[in-house]
Amino acid sequence: MSDIVTGAARIPAPLERLSAIASDYDVLLCDVWGVVHNGVAAFAEACDALARFRAQGGAVVLITNAPRPSAWVVRMLDKLNVPRNVFDDIVSSGDVTRGVIASRAQERVFHLGPPRDKPLFEGMTPRFGTAETADYVVCSGLFDDETETAETYRPMLERMRARDLLMVCANPDIVVERGDRLIYCAGAIADLYAELGGRVLYAGKPHRPIYETALGKAVAKRGASAALSRVLAIGDSVRTDFSGAKAFGVDCLFVTGGIHAEELGSRDDPDPDALALIFAASGGAPRAVMTRLVW
Repeated sequence: MSDIVTGAARIPAPLERLSAIASDYDVLLCDVWGVVHNGVAAFAEACDALARFRAQGGAVVLITNAPRPSAWVVRMLDKLNVPRNVFDDIVSSGDVTRGVIASRAQERVFHLGPPRDKPLFEGMTPRFGTAETADYVVCSGLFDDETETAETYRPMLERMRARDLLMVCANPDIVVERGDRLIYCAGAIADLYAELGGRVLYAGKPHRPIYETALGKAVAKRGASAALSRVLAIGDSVRTDFSGAKAFGVDCLFVTGGIHAEELGSRDDPDPDALALIFAASGGAPRAVMTRLVW
């Protein structure tokens, strides 16, 4: 099937199966939430596709903006019944954040996020402070993502900005799927803080360090080629997955049935014009587009 050409941009025709392009790649850097699971249940077809790619000799590293250590992510995947043969390794934005925390061991940190994100600090002995006494902030999410938005935090952020505190954003996602709903993430707070003039260090996608770490793990685990031309990034977010892949210099397989599904009009049959518009705004197009990951 030929590409779809609209008034906004040229986008690739929908790809039915990953197997059609799998031989072009040695490494998959695959997003987790929205591609492998939706926060409630694993996607069996996606898990099967990744396992089959590995069975043919490819390396799969899951790359996630989860604000927790990768070991915690593995335990969560176990609970969602994601088989271990789906991936070789995992890199999380929490891993990158922990590196920043370790480098600031003598400074006081204010943790802006829910108690469930405390594993971010496991095995470390940071000095905690409040928004009024800390030297920097680690934002892992909203205290209550069921009822709050970034605007809830505007007064706090204005006080932090007045003190010129650096914010380390442990999850650059703005929203994520939880079942059939979208909930706000740390990225929404960090973006508002940046709009107020605050300094923000984004620890995960779309920024380069997390991709470099993931590719290094693929090479170490499977002896995979480190050639960027043989790497495919898979994800469902234009802001993090597509933009991150483009900036890192690798191809992207974009899954439309994730966080952009409502914006695109349908989870199973996205509108080509709407799809073209979101890619035109991001200044490019992915290698391939699928409604969901299938082998």
